[in-house]
Amino acid sequence: MGRKLSSDKPLFLAVLALVMMGLVMVFSSSAITAVERYHNPYYFLIKQMVWAGLGFALMGALLYIPYPFFRRPAVVYTLLAIALVLLTAALFMPTVNRTHRWIRLLGFSLQPSELAKFALLFFLTYQLDKKKERLNDLKWTVLPCAAVTAVFFVLTYLEPDFGAAITLASITGIVLFLAGVRLRYLLAGALAVVPAGLFLVLRAGYRKDRLLAFLDPFADPLGSGFQIIQSLIAVGKGGVLGGGLGESTQKLYYLPYAYTDFIYAVVGEELGLIGCMAVITLFLVIMWRGMRAAAGAPDFHGALLAAGITALIVSQGLINISVVLGLLPTKGIPLPFFSFGGSSLLANMLGIGILLNVSQHSG
Repeated sequence: MGRKLSSDKPLFLAVLALVMMGLVMVFSSSAITAVERYHNPYYFLIKQMVWAGLGFALMGALLYIPYPFFRRPAVVYTLLAIALVLLTAALFMPTVNRTHRWIRLLGFSLQPSELAKFALLFFLTYQLDKKKERLNDLKWTVLPCAAVTAVFFVLTYLEPDFGAAITLASITGIVLFLAGVRLRYLLAGALAVVPAGLFLVLRAGYRKDRLLAFLDPFADPLGSGFQIIQSLIAVGKGGVLGGGLGESTQKLYYLPYAYTDFIYAVVGEELGLIGCMAVITLFLVIMWRGMRAAAGAPDFHGALLAAGITALIVSQGLINISVVLGLLPTKGIPLPFFSFGGSSLLANMLGIGILLNVSQHSG
């Protein structure tokens, strides 16, 4: 392992800025709803602050655990087993919004798919590092990675959480590509996954409606197109400087999920183009520092782990922003460090903690 250097301050400060901005925007976008439902305007803010505090504590702890710890078979397979058990258990939990995505315990809710993303990533980097001399052996390397991904994909799809399922498949393709697996295997996988994904979209009425709404939201402005139209109105109203913090009107029951999946639209309305660009810039800083840590990592596992974590976090951010701006069909993918939700926040901060650990050893 390379010599230990100081932690990556620009990376940490970018994450800190996103979390702090996220707390402010969670409060701004949720206070009215919190008063109506729980008679406390700070209800969602307090919950998010608790998760943020746990996230920073976890991030700090991970700086003292050398990242090769996540290459140990006992650690990798334990995390994988826990994720599989939780994903399966979620299917037997009471429905929330007609889905089985959460496990509720002691007043808190856990979304297993967020843990599953990182459990799968640790498994993939472990397998590819272990078999780096036989990366392009279809039976020995590629198919085992694809098989585990398929199990995770099916479990998340059954919740149903198609966005998380697509994220799992995508991160597998990205990690295999970064590892140097032959392009023909990746293309063959894409040719199998894309038609299957399209079939799954078209066989579910609400997914088909979302796709049609993406193509022409104004064809059904009060139905399937309502969400994206309200999102575009919010972003458009903000202009360059925004209407001012707390001054959004779209969050007042016009924009569904204003403090979760569509919080970026509230950023656009209240903080304008400047606020939106600030968020994008911070994600670009994470991408830059993450790729820098990967390029300077002292071993193949560290490089792949850093690149995979960076790709997972940044891609989710860009997908969420693209959905809000009408550039992609609506998916339930939160904006990392920003959207209300403890599972997403904690999992992504876990990823950043490991990324900071790798950066300490990067030359």
